[in-house]
Amino acid sequence: MTTIAVVGGGPRAMSVLERLAARASESGSVEPVEIHLIDSVQVGCGQVWRTDQPDWFLMNTVAGEITAFSGPPDAGPARPGAGPSFAQWWNLTEPGHDHVNDYAPRALYGRYLLFLLDRIERSLPSSVTLHRVVATVTDLRKEEGGYRLTLDGGGELHVDRAVLVTGHARPRLSGQLRELQGFARTGPNLRFIPGGSAADMPLSDIPARGGVGLIGMGLTFYDVVAALTVGRGGRFTESPDGLVYTASGHEPFLVAGSRSGFPQPGRGRNQKPSGFAYRPVFFTEELVRASAGAERLDFHRHLLPRVMAEVDFTYFTAVLRERSGTTVAEEFAARVRAGGGASVSGLARCAAAFGLGDLPSLDFDALALPFGGRTFADRAAFEKELLAALDADVREAERGNVDSPVKAGLDILRSLRWIIRELTDFGGLSPASHRDGLVEWYSPRSAFLAAGPPLVRLRETRALIDAGVLRVVGPRAQYVADAAAGAYKVVSPQVHGSSEAVDTIVDARVSAPDVGADTSPLSRALLRRGLWREFVRDGEFRTGGVEVTRSPFHPLRSDGQPERGLYVLGIPTEFSRFFTQVVATGPTAWSEFMRDADDVASHMLRPAELNVPQGTAIGV
Repeated sequence: MTTIAVVGGGPRAMSVLERLAARASESGSVEPVEIHLIDSVQVGCGQVWRTDQPDWFLMNTVAGEITAFSGPPDAGPARPGAGPSFAQWWNLTEPGHDHVNDYAPRALYGRYLLFLLDRIERSLPSSVTLHRVVATVTDLRKEEGGYRLTLDGGGELHVDRAVLVTGHARPRLSGQLRELQGFARTGPNLRFIPGGSAADMPLSDIPARGGVGLIGMGLTFYDVVAALTVGRGGRFTESPDGLVYTASGHEPFLVAGSRSGFPQPGRGRNQKPSGFAYRPVFFTEELVRASAGAERLDFHRHLLPRVMAEVDFTYFTAVLRERSGTTVAEEFAARVRAGGGASVSGLARCAAAFGLGDLPSLDFDALALPFGGRTFADRAAFEKELLAALDADVREAERGNVDSPVKAGLDILRSLRWIIRELTDFGGLSPASHRDGLVEWYSPRSAFLAAGPPLVRLRETRALIDAGVLRVVGPRAQYVADAAAGAYKVVSPQVHGSSEAVDTIVDARVSAPDVGADTSPLSRALLRRGLWREFVRDGEFRTGGVEVTRSPFHPLRSDGQPERGLYVLGIPTEFSRFFTQVVATGPTAWSEFMRDADDVASHMLRPAELNVPQGTAIGV
């Protein structure tokens, strides 16, 4: 018998399980397989997607782009390898409306994952046994013939192989965050709530009308704001002047800030079909490697110019469609594509020939930092600019991710992720470029500009500011423990008179992976036992991610060799790999998400004697 543990119960765990089940059914093998699916919160959907969370926590990907099945439905019953996409399932469970372009509550996606788990269990061949285990794995140690897993209830499991798909970590606090947390212990009315999923934060402890400082204005910010407004009984209603918020009186006063001073921009209204697949012209793996020649890849020199050319190509095409009509835009696109993409400068020449010579390229810094280094005379001056920028973003998002030139150009970044992975995963960039170019420059900008919330969140933000429930202090926000005042202070150095005293600080961000600082007992045990290690570049750049081999993604031990009975996918490997915080996309073709799961499933089901060394250490 082959015994397998899947540690983690979220989307990646379910994808691995789905492919294990599909492969076991397709092979017709009678060799017995026992699978333990383990999650500490809810087996089948995990903590982030658990089904008991409120519906105001929304996904940021439209339902039509998501599937958990590795193949489309056919004439037979839903089963591993053939089942409905998320939108198809949603349409069946809530008929009367096509949900393909809707943003679902996270709990609803959790129910879809449970539907998948049910279909997996119903279709398993008699040789495969699946156990649902609600527990936390606190230790994993290697022993003769496999691994022993220790569970928090005192139980133990012996398995031959284990895949670790444990999702977001909770690193121990350090630096300023630790100081802010410590200050909360100095007064009975002070609170500090560390970063994480908003559904897991003790937000109900925050009193009505108290002041709350929010660190960050990304996706988690929107979730926290929803919980402290709609979750407190407030209501949004449409009016001739736009969305209006009616307070319940139970809300706290929210004071938000971030480096940019602007809430994460909204996603453009989806105008693309579910099977849309962008065909790059300038940014292909072959063209990037050819431009680099024998040099080690450098993000700013070899990748970024071609990424920006791809963005501008889409942007220019949309501008021409807007100015001159579809026929002219299509002629421009055809001429650019006919050029083959080898020369980035060819795009500018072609744009000039079509009358776009004076049109500037999209500027990531200007878009991500809209207020730059500007200063504002007072709160009113900043708020006027902020509201104008919010309204402009809403207008562009409402136009859509095809018709709005800006939103169309930025949306292409999502289609380029897989090429960036091919080029940069497993140490593909020089260490300095990996840190300075990809991790510190490109990743935060591309996530901020292309992975935003549904546009309704921007409309809600405007309504909350108008209602006096929310105030944005400005760019480069600072959070200070003011011992003399017995309160926290939130202030922007670019907005005169912006200082606001609050009793509570909420870190409205999800922490970046940091395996060395992870408070998870399992993560600490794996480090202590040398069964995985941090991906460190050039002996200096500590990425925070777990170092893994190429497919099938074995962790590297402390001695630099692959641990071949273990596999690691998803967020723990961030920085070894690029942008792992995704759900399974489709539904017409496999994404890297599904291919990774299948690679792991295939390897786990192989007889032990065939699992000869395949992975190699990452070259750094």
